[in-house]
Amino acid sequence: MKRIALFALGLIALSTAAFAQDDTAKAVLALPASQRDAATVIKWKPDFTYDTLKKGTNNLVCYDLSGMPKHPPFTVECTSMGNLDRVAQNLKFEAAGDKTKDMLDAAEKDGTRVKPQYGSVWYHFMGADQEHARMHMTIAVPGATTQSTGLPDKAGQGGVWIMNAGTTTAHIMTPGE
Repeated sequence: MKRIALFALGLIALSTAAFAQDDTAKAVLALPASQRDAATVIKWKPDFTYDTLKKGTNNLVCYDLSGMPKHPPFTVECTSMGNLDRVAQNLKFEAAGDKTKDMLDAAEKDGTRVKPQYGSVWYHFMGADQEHARMHMTIAVPGATTQSTGLPDKAGQGGVWIMNAGTTTAHIMTPGE
């Protein structure tokens, strides 16, 4: 009986480790292959805090947002560790459903919107499922405008441009991304 119990506990431990490895492998898919091994991987909890599944050696952190409010069924994202407060705030607002836009607008207006790290990259891999997902990358430039950067604030001129210029959400878009 003791052998069966030990065997069962061993299987549970191995299964848990296998699931954690699967979560880790999935979360880093948004990154270029050369950066995946060095990234930290976290798992968001319902209270908008997180558990670290794998500690990395670079400044990038990845997580799975699949099935969370306002996200496609398959969504993994990676960014700078310094952006985790911003991500937590986003998740909290998104969980509010129909109130999300109002909450975002109010936080932007009253100055409580958490700013992302200037120049940090956001890597997204999202879609209906992994097979149909697409990659998308942006660079955070909170507060940036056409005047401060010389970049246009509209697409269609053939080069990079600033989306949401002048806000904490301002970011550089790349054609084809």
